Amino acid sequence: MFDLHTQALGLKPLLWDARALQRQPADSEPPLARWYELMLDEIDYGVLLLDSAAQLLHVNHAARCELDAQHPLQLLGRQLRARNAADMTRLHDALQAATQRGLRRLLLLGQDAHRVAVSVVPLRTGGPDGQTATQLSLGKRQMCGGLGVQWFARSHGLTLAETRVLEALSEGLPPNDIATRYGVGISTIRSQIGSIRLKTRSDSIGALVRQVAVLPPLVGALRSVPEPSALPPPQAQAA
Repeated sequence: MFDLHTQALGLKPLLWDARALQRQPADSEPPLARWYELMLDEIDYGVLLLDSAAQLLHVNHAARCELDAQHPLQLLGRQLRARNAADMTRLHDALQAATQRGLRRLLLLGQDAHRVAVSVVPLRTGGPDGQTATQLSLGKRQMCGGLGVQWFARSHGLTLAETRVLEALSEGLPPNDIATRYGVGISTIRSQIGSIRLKTRSDSIGALVRQVAVLPPLVGALRSVPEPSALPPPQAQAA
């Protein structure tokens, strides 16, 4: 078994008896950084990387979609800003604490239905002259992505109606609100919830929702394109 990451960096194999992989010609092999970009785009969480001056270095696909007109954060060119003045102060303090003191922070930004959690994590390369950067991870505005819920439903043999109920439960809606949304009686919704619990072997609605909450991120191959905004094009992010 080979350690692909080690060999991609040009280091010796970790296993004493491992043979070096036959490398493809340079013109046909994407650089390792490109693979990292593709990998980040498969994560269903918005992730941004800022340099020591709080300028954008990279933003993954999920973050580009998340930073819409309703999100408390926005990108103006390569500058990350908060729409609210109080949020901007908290963001500035957190970024400063990360770059200057290596402190991690969890911020709650925005108001009411648009309130979002954002983690701020300092990064530093090794050595006395190591460079610093900051990773921001955007909290999700719903418990689980639609594709993950649909996969979960399909794997447990849920009907289309049961899948819709499961999606609503994962959004945090109570049974009464689900019945109102779909124009059916509360008895119908409770019957469908009972069937879902039986098929998924969940002792309660809480146990069912916890199963959905811990699903791994799953991003569809056909992805939505963010509306034109202040987001910089991918090729200009590191310019």
